[in-house]
Order: sequence, then C-alpha cells, then structure tokens
Amino acid sequence: MSKTKVKKTKGSCLCGEVKYEIAGSLGVFQYCHCSRCRKFTGSAHAANIIVAPDQFKWISGEELLGRFEFPEARHFATSFCTCCGSSLPWKTNSEKAVVIPAGTLDGDPELRPFQNIYYGSRADWYEDASDLIRYDELPLKKKG
Repeated sequence: MSKTKVKKTKGSCLCGEVKYEIAGSLGVFQYCHCSRCRKFTGSAHAANIIVAPDQFKWISGEELLGRFEFPEARHFATSFCTCCGSSLPWKTNSEKAVVIPAGTLDGDPELRPFQNIYYGSRADWYEDASDLIRYDELPLKKKG
C-alpha cells in the first residue's frame, strides 16, 4: 500500500504571533464579494480557502484570537489577531468548515481560485484586476 504525501501549508498573522497549519485536500478557493467580506477585508472581495476542521490546526498564539459574529448570520464570522489586527482563519457557525483568508498563507497552497461568489453584490467601484495597468513595484512619480 503506497502512502500519499499530504500537502501542508502554514499561515500566520502580520506580527507572527499567531500561526496555523492546513493539511490535505484544500478543496474550495473562491473570491467572495459580499458586503460583509468587503467590510472585514477593507477590499473589493475576500480570497478564501475552505477546509474541513480536521485539516486545520493552530500552531501558536490561539489565545490571541479575537472573533466577531453576526447573531443572524448563518455562516459568516470573523477572526483576527488581537495584537496586529490581521484577519485569521475562522470556523463557521455550523462548525463544518474553517475559512482561511488566503492572504494569511505563508506559502503556495497549490490551489487557485475558481469562482466568484456574491458577485451580484460586488462594490459599485469594482474593476477586474486583469483590466488594470500592472507594475512589479510602486511606480515612480512622474516629474512635472
């Protein structure tokens, strides 16, 4: 019987005090354009990976987690580092999944986003990133 190597990917907050690991098939990677995700991320959409609870574990700093929940929300919650404020993974209210903010990963999960959800409620000002000018670094100011 051959053993399949399980892909493990680590993640952390901005200050590095909170660390976690995900393992196994990562499944869903999506952009969410709902108003709650926009408010929490301060961006046009959240980039979230969904994993099963048994594929997730805290490595350090779990005691530094903050959590915010809407009582009426079926799935949505937020989690963050109480030291630096970074978004962090959170277990859904149903406890059937853990939502991983992809920007908190320290490595490549070897999975790419494949769908946009709540696209109909995207921000009025949203422009697809592929339609915008690209720079590898901060562009220099033009001299007048």
